[in-house]
Amino acid sequence: MTGGRNITEITQFKLLGFSDFPRIIGVLFVIFLLIYITSLTWNLSLIFLIRMDSHLHTPMYFFLSNLSFIDLCYVTSTVPTMLSNFFQEQQTISFVGCIVQYFFFSVMGLSESCLMTAMAYDRYAAICNPLLYSSIMSRTLCVQMVLGTYTAGFTGSLSQLCVLLQLHFCGPNVIRHFFCDMPQLLKLSCTNTFFAQVLIAILTMLFGIGNALIILISYGYIVMSIMKITSTKGRSKAFNTCVSHLTAVSLFYTSSIFVYLSSSSGGSSSFDRFASVFYTVVIPMLNPLIYSLRNKEIKDAMKRLKNKTGYF
Repeated sequence: MTGGRNITEITQFKLLGFSDFPRIIGVLFVIFLLIYITSLTWNLSLIFLIRMDSHLHTPMYFFLSNLSFIDLCYVTSTVPTMLSNFFQEQQTISFVGCIVQYFFFSVMGLSESCLMTAMAYDRYAAICNPLLYSSIMSRTLCVQMVLGTYTAGFTGSLSQLCVLLQLHFCGPNVIRHFFCDMPQLLKLSCTNTFFAQVLIAILTMLFGIGNALIILISYGYIVMSIMKITSTKGRSKAFNTCVSHLTAVSLFYTSSIFVYLSSSSGGSSSFDRFASVFYTVVIPMLNPLIYSLRNKEIKDAMKRLKNKTGYF
């Protein structure tokens, strides 16, 4: 390797995946395949339902359909590669493939963080300013907010991509994970990763802590508004409109924080990999269920679609 030139000596990485569990490798494959198929089915069904039913053409469901789209892309960025590697003797991925995989994984993860914030603002406008809700959450604003989430996610991921392309990898090339993740790649770099670590810290502040604070502030105002409602039924109805989002946000940030702290401390154990499965594979499957389980409007839409077409 010649100093000063952008030369990558390693042309491929070995993904450890779950190869250290040979006795249950078949069981794990079936479980992850079923989760992936379920995730695709539920998210696509929710997008289809929202698109087909005019009663769901509201800001909340517009954001929800985009959340399902992000989850589809998010889980697809890692799971197909993981499944294809289960029964391969050499679980490898090219350098370019590894970088591209992380780029799309990061785009969707950062975009979802921003979209959760947009959805919190939507709930804030609906509960704290119900009379002005329609004018506040105009279609133009909703489209701008969604485009903003994708733009932010793309920009944040592009900055990481630029940093990764400046690193040299000269061995070892074993990634102790089932997909290409930034902390694992930084460990394998044989050049200084200071700027990459600074960038990760900045992005964590902006996308993680920044979005979390906005969500907390929004729900602070929401709670105060709900407490001012005199009737118990009214308070219960207002709170129920937030339960699904609160549950999704809690799962997303709790698992993200755990995985981030584990990665920061150098964690690459089997437990860390299984924890990452929940973060990257299970949550995209759970989100459509969380938003549909106690949602009367979704259930009514499913009944209307069933009566009209015979689906569901």
